[in-house]
Amino acid sequence: MLVARVVEDAPAGFEEAYEAAIVRRVLREPVAYIVGVQEFWGRDFLVRPGVLIPRPETELIVEETLAWARTRPQALRIVDIGTGSGCLAITLALELPRAAVHATDISADALAVARENAERLQARIALHHGSMLAGVAPPVDAILSNPPYIAGTDYQALQPEVRSFEPASALLGGDDGLDAIRLVAAAAVIGLGAGGVLVMEIGYGQAEAAARIVAETEHLQVLRIRDDLQGTARTLVAERTSPR
Repeated sequence: MLVARVVEDAPAGFEEAYEAAIVRRVLREPVAYIVGVQEFWGRDFLVRPGVLIPRPETELIVEETLAWARTRPQALRIVDIGTGSGCLAITLALELPRAAVHATDISADALAVARENAERLQARIALHHGSMLAGVAPPVDAILSNPPYIAGTDYQALQPEVRSFEPASALLGGDDGLDAIRLVAAAAVIGLGAGGVLVMEIGYGQAEAAARIVAETEHLQVLRIRDDLQGTARTLVAERTSPR
């Protein structure tokens, strides 16, 4: 931005704000927190400390859900578990304007950011404070989630930008990193109607374990696990196979 506008006069207070931003970045604070926004699916989402920063690989959840939605003629009910900034729920609400989209989170701070993003982007979503399907009456057609999946033993090895600044509650998935994945799979059985889909992000090296958890959950069948652009198994897609 500084180079792009080098021929313009700097506004009042620019030097002080610029120096403060440089200091924050030297201390390894993520750029998204410094500038206050992160792009996701072509839209800018507000982010601030206490809310997980959206990642490009999470867009695979959107791709998979939209591809599935094209096979379903009726208006859909969709739930985003652990919505954070609201990037998934808001994106789906905007891309599928006939859908009824719900979003849950245990963090009141995250829900406040999600609500602000929904208002800015003019997306109609219902926000619920609580765990898993809190406040959402089943059945629903799709459950989405980017759950915490970092194993406790791997947490200290994370980059300082992540470990020191992003909320641990949105990152840590228990000793083996699979605690939240187990809970989401269990919630999917409760929440999904027959033929409903679960689309969930998983961590590096978790494909086999996550697929086993889902496959061993009654009434769920793994359809596929999709790799991200780095070749890492990243997005698990499953279906509820039996009537409620």
